[in-house]
Amino acid sequence: MKITLHSISIGEVVDGFTDNDEEGVVGYHGRLNIRPPYQREFVYDDDKKKEVIRSVFKGFPLNVMYWVKNAQGTYELLDGQQRTLSLCLYSVNGFFVDVDGALRGFHNLNEEQRARFLDYRLQVYICEDGTDQEQLDWFGIINIAGVPLTRQEMRNAVYTGPWITDAKRKFSKSTCVARQLGEKYMTGTPIRQDYLETVLRWVSHDNIERYMADHQRDATADREWQYFQEVIGWVERTFTVYRREMKGVPWGDLYNAYHDTYRSATEVEEETARLMMDDDVTNKRGIYDYILSRNESRLSIRSFTDNMKREAYERQKGLCTKCGQHFSLKEMQGDHILPWSKGGRTTADNCQMLCQRCNAIKSDK
Repeated sequence: MKITLHSISIGEVVDGFTDNDEEGVVGYHGRLNIRPPYQREFVYDDDKKKEVIRSVFKGFPLNVMYWVKNAQGTYELLDGQQRTLSLCLYSVNGFFVDVDGALRGFHNLNEEQRARFLDYRLQVYICEDGTDQEQLDWFGIINIAGVPLTRQEMRNAVYTGPWITDAKRKFSKSTCVARQLGEKYMTGTPIRQDYLETVLRWVSHDNIERYMADHQRDATADREWQYFQEVIGWVERTFTVYRREMKGVPWGDLYNAYHDTYRSATEVEEETARLMMDDDVTNKRGIYDYILSRNESRLSIRSFTDNMKREAYERQKGLCTKCGQHFSLKEMQGDHILPWSKGGRTTADNCQMLCQRCNAIKSDK
């Protein structure tokens, strides 16, 4: 991988500056993608933007920036977005700052001041070539100022192309179609790539980078959009009554494992309602996984209290109810006499104490 340090003037960076809001922001003669389409919307507040400009006029360093050179000979800004936007916005008379004791926008700078601004040199590291993993590793260790790039934003920079642009259009815009369809079920923020990363993790079975490498040259992200629609459609057919606990469930993982398994929607809803009312179920969100997998660990069944275990231990006179041997209280564990799955409750009269070995043997069966 080739990483080189360049000295680039502000005048070059702001040349050709165009701000199309969420449709993208470009500069550097139209060759620098300052804010890739549908990636980030946040910007510095006014005070921070003005501080950037004041630093330039005082000759203070702005710290290095990082660009990625694409195969087409264009660039994508990896770090330094807010500083770069501040410079560009000032150059189109976006705001006023104190310059030499007077408030001035770019349009009313004198000739010397304008030259001081446009000739200021930015230190920019440009990365090109190298393997996908080398670029990801480099991006990961950069000391990024301000709001750090997410892992998915770094992946987007590596696997740039028409496919990721279309994927961001579908999954990363603040008003994207994925948000409209799945907001009730998804967590995170589309513009920070949370939706896109989640869907890619689901469809790739937790191998996002390999999946992105395989599909980087695709013309569209229609495959991923269709998959997402199938996941949400399956969820709504399977769990017909929406509850707030459904937000954030790993639905794609459950779809991948169980979408071919049929269960009556009526039966599913009856069981869901019963488990929601069960005080012993402490992880209500885990109910959806349990209904499909029957894995009780997803429910975090309420544990016996210390008092319940002490009462059972005294009742048993320290003897394990399975092997009959005597143990100290700390060498024993509470267990349901009538299993929870068969209607047993987490109450003192349904508690028995087993030695650790017997409890482990029972749990393995």
